Amino acid sequence: MLSGYRLMWMMVLFDLPVLTKQERKAAANFRNFLLDQGFEMCQLSVYMRFCAGKEQSQVYTRRVQSALPPSGNVQIIYFTDKQYENIVSFNGATREQAHKNPQQYTLF
Repeated sequence: MLSGYRLMWMMVLFDLPVLTKQERKAAANFRNFLLDQGFEMCQLSVYMRFCAGKEQSQVYTRRVQSALPPSGNVQIIYFTDKQYENIVSFNGATREQAHKNPQQYTLF
């Protein structure tokens, strides 16, 4: 049975150097890789992806690891769909509406 406690989200947070042309290219390539893998940008260095469970999140973790740039810090945080529902977001001083589950949420 699928529940909001089994369904997972991955959040990739990173701080990559961008002082040289080569570093900027590596950072851009990493961002594009995340987008190609189905991650959505929340902030410039914060990307999220919905996963059907822990096994799928491990697959994407290995993919992220294989695409890491040569320098910089990258962290991955995992949380349940129920925890995702409790995220509070602001745009300036305005509170944004509650997060909605993505289209990927529909499982065949």
